[in-house]
Amino acid sequence: MPLKQQSILIIGGGTWGCSTALQLARHGYQNVTVFDQSPIPSPIAAGNDVNKILEEGSPSDADSPEQYVWNRMHQLATTAWKTDPIYREFYHPTGFVMAASQEAAQAEVTDAYERCKDDSKTRLLNKPEDFRATMPEGILTGDFPNWKGFFRETGAGWVFARGAIEAAHREASRLGVQFVVAPVESLVYSDGGDDVIGLKTVDGKMHLGNRLILCAGANSDQLLDFERQLRPTAWTLAHIQMTDEEIKLWKELPVLFNANRGFFIEPDAKGQLKFVDEHPGYCNFVRDPMTGVETSVPFAKHQIPVQSERNARQFLRETVPQIADRPFVFARICWDADTPDRQFLIDRHPRFKSLIVAVGGSGNGFMMMPAVGITVHHVLEGVLEDRLKYGFRWRPETAVGRDWRDTQHRFGGDGAVGDFQRVEKWTNIGNNL
Repeated sequence: MPLKQQSILIIGGGTWGCSTALQLARHGYQNVTVFDQSPIPSPIAAGNDVNKILEEGSPSDADSPEQYVWNRMHQLATTAWKTDPIYREFYHPTGFVMAASQEAAQAEVTDAYERCKDDSKTRLLNKPEDFRATMPEGILTGDFPNWKGFFRETGAGWVFARGAIEAAHREASRLGVQFVVAPVESLVYSDGGDDVIGLKTVDGKMHLGNRLILCAGANSDQLLDFERQLRPTAWTLAHIQMTDEEIKLWKELPVLFNANRGFFIEPDAKGQLKFVDEHPGYCNFVRDPMTGVETSVPFAKHQIPVQSERNARQFLRETVPQIADRPFVFARICWDADTPDRQFLIDRHPRFKSLIVAVGGSGNGFMMMPAVGITVHHVLEGVLEDRLKYGFRWRPETAVGRDWRDTQHRFGGDGAVGDFQRVEKWTNIGNNL
């Protein structure tokens, strides 16, 4: 049977699942079904968010292999965010202020400046008044203690995340993709156990397919042994309500990002300002009683640790103290999965020839949404370019002896990966879960 007529089952209808479904449907695949535990967009999907940072990029033959992969994906994604009729309305190229106020984090900012200074209009920021001048008067009123960074006026901004997922879902549905609301309980294996032939949902139903694509984000390693390549890791975000006057003043602002403090992006359509406290992430460490191996198990919660609230408010006090003590109107933890090198894992499984995995967003997955759909499509057809194929390969050797408490070059908080099992107090916003 021709590939485009075969049954393709996609597990996970989040950022990567929807982009993959759309890409396949656009290229004539006639029998694509997406399974997710909730209607799209799922309330627990990392991409079900008001905004995500986007940086543009372009590859160069002078790049290192790792940097080529990163820049190539940026290039593919940027082209789509700028020109694709499904994605382009959601990109806001407002610019990007990147900074740090800790020495180790400042080294990362310097590296970022060196990479982009020739491709965009940039200027260095060394004093509080430099930072304040990046936005209209009256917004950045903080003292910016020890902040150093740069303003990338072009080649960066933010995307309306939820809108992009909903648009990809609508178009994929229009093109014939079926979306099934049913949690997946397990993969289904062939009699000899040498291939994956389908999946089983929690209602006990078996769904057989010729090809399966596993892109269930942080929950993916609940369905397949990734040999320690995936560490489910969560971050924290919150919203506060802005006034009508502030909403007008704060429109079309550049992203403000401090690598060890946090970031915010302009208020959303409801006038809510989302902000994030930067830290190396939280895990929910649980020890498997059978093997004794420590794992991280995702869970949903629309609250954040009180310590994260304190850190987020400190970020606001340094930048926009006039709103730093307002009550939160929303908060949640947001899960992703880290690979050991923070590079994506998008490959055909070495043992199960009918299974493709697309996982390991490592905190960078949403901005690459359109590029990931293209990449999975190319993996399925066996035409992925060699440098991407190598960079995204199945690579358990990188996880041998892996330290799951490695900060992976992330900063902020107390400088360590947090453990949800040790959180003593959570926020109580609207008495949500």
